[in-house]
Amino acid sequence: MEKSDSVIIIPTYNEKENIENIIRAVFGLEKFFHILIVEDNSPDGTADIVRRLQTEFPDRLFMIERKGKLGLGTAYIAGFKWAIAQGYDYVFEMDADFSHNPADLPRLYAKCAHEGYDVAIGSRYVSGVNVVNWPMGRVLMSYFASKYVRLITGLPIHDTTAGFKCYRREVLETIGLDTIRFKGYAFQIEMKFTAYQCGFKIAEVPVIFVNRELGTSKMNSSIFGEAVLGVIQLKMNSWFRKYPQKKEKR
Repeated sequence: MEKSDSVIIIPTYNEKENIENIIRAVFGLEKFFHILIVEDNSPDGTADIVRRLQTEFPDRLFMIERKGKLGLGTAYIAGFKWAIAQGYDYVFEMDADFSHNPADLPRLYAKCAHEGYDVAIGSRYVSGVNVVNWPMGRVLMSYFASKYVRLITGLPIHDTTAGFKCYRREVLETIGLDTIRFKGYAFQIEMKFTAYQCGFKIAEVPVIFVNRELGTSKMNSSIFGEAVLGVIQLKMNSWFRKYPQKKEKR
């Protein structure tokens, strides 16, 4: 297997229209990445497409197949644990639907690998509002959700709900993955909040978020509701919890 220090985790559920193109786009980059697909038993045959591509990219493309749609958070936790066990130094979150541009992956990598940050966030809101093809109502909901999270938690991050990220392995090893409680929209907030509470350095990298053209969005009101109430619970719990701290390098 040709080694890479980086793996891109892509959770999938009914992404047959996008999955081959996103895999080929990542593998077409100059930076050498591996990909882990976390597949939640898509009835549309997404896993079959990945298996076919694994014969073409046997040393770069990997897949965890789960028994059903178990939530975004648990998909990423499963991927994080796999990535730690495999010894990757940099672990990425990315959607399958091209809302996150694969060309931005090297910029996130550079923030962590060369500029000394522990978490790099592909941020829609650090330099204005960089969202394309979203209905205005959803743009406003997302933008003000991030403002709300900042207000409640004190996180110094403009895009608190972003799902396009790079972590140094130490972050995932330190924060206690089994203590992460939320499974939906609030998972992204909890991961950032916990990393911040543990003393890790977080950077935002401006990106342009493009709404999916193919397939169906997984966002719904219950996922958003979890985030609204979950943020208050997250902050209150932090008053009584002792977070493990980043180890200082000697």
